[in-house]
Amino acid sequence: MLFLAGDIGGTNGHVALVRAADERPGDIETIAYRVYPCAAFASLTDLLKAFIDDEVRVPVSHCVLACAGQVIGDEVANDNLPWPVRVDTLRASLGLTEVAVLNDFEALAYAIEGPLAASGRHLCGPSTRGPGPSLVVGPGTGLGAAAYVPGASSGVVLTTEAGQMDFAPHSLREREVLAWLAPEGGYVPVEHIVSGPGLLTIYEALCALDGEVSSLATPKAVTAAAAAADSPHAVEAVALFCAALGSFTGNVAMTYMPTGGVFLAGGFLSSIFDLLKHSAFEERFLHGRSVRGLLAQVPVWVTEHGCHGVQGAARWYMRQWAATRSATAEGAAA
Repeated sequence: MLFLAGDIGGTNGHVALVRAADERPGDIETIAYRVYPCAAFASLTDLLKAFIDDEVRVPVSHCVLACAGQVIGDEVANDNLPWPVRVDTLRASLGLTEVAVLNDFEALAYAIEGPLAASGRHLCGPSTRGPGPSLVVGPGTGLGAAAYVPGASSGVVLTTEAGQMDFAPHSLREREVLAWLAPEGGYVPVEHIVSGPGLLTIYEALCALDGEVSSLATPKAVTAAAAAADSPHAVEAVALFCAALGSFTGNVAMTYMPTGGVFLAGGFLSSIFDLLKHSAFEERFLHGRSVRGLLAQVPVWVTEHGCHGVQGAARWYMRQWAATRSATAEGAAA
């Protein structure tokens, strides 16, 4: 069965035409794959129609989408997607029999036992995976996290909205940034600091705190200036970002004890790998408490996001499809 699989983030939409691999049970064969900038389309329907027009030559009636956010009823609730996402609208406008939706980091976690685990660069901790749970964390347009817990036959994925947790400053400088963000106090989610837009926010805050006018307008410009050491505030912003990412990842790791590995996903982190490697990430990940010895057993890699979300969504959908067929067969036999 051919079906569409997509990974729709706040910046890019990854879409593929896929099917189950005949000779490799559980694997997915990709027939066509494209990446589209979300800002170029007025709706998710238009983005998917572009892929269908470009790549699909036979009728397709099923689609699975990994989307930033959580599915509530028939709608995906998220502040980082560029347009509303409603399942019934997609199904009707695209003429599909079924549109299934899951969280984007849930999809990435389903890809851990596929190609994702083999594609990373080692950041810290042991160089080999242990037998325990695994964790995928990714700062992009927002901040996501999900855990994969291996099982006897197939693993279980636990999705989270960890990026919406309150930001907890560690250093005095981080407290100043938080006060600049919320001078009257109140809720500041950690993704307002630990994300691509968050990096730009940090840079702007540091400039304002030091009485200077910010001159860099995008996260990419900040990382480029930091890598070239052209701007002290850009260098400090990236350092603060990496440290805060370490604290956040360590906090989530304490919940799951992922000796199977932590995978930091996304092209954003890959682009600053050397800066991340020489930052305070590891020290902040390990924390300064008795749990340090446990977290030291957790390997951490940085991996490109790429098509892994699409692969994970397709893997999840094939599992759901197989489970439905099995239940239908059991019902018929009864």
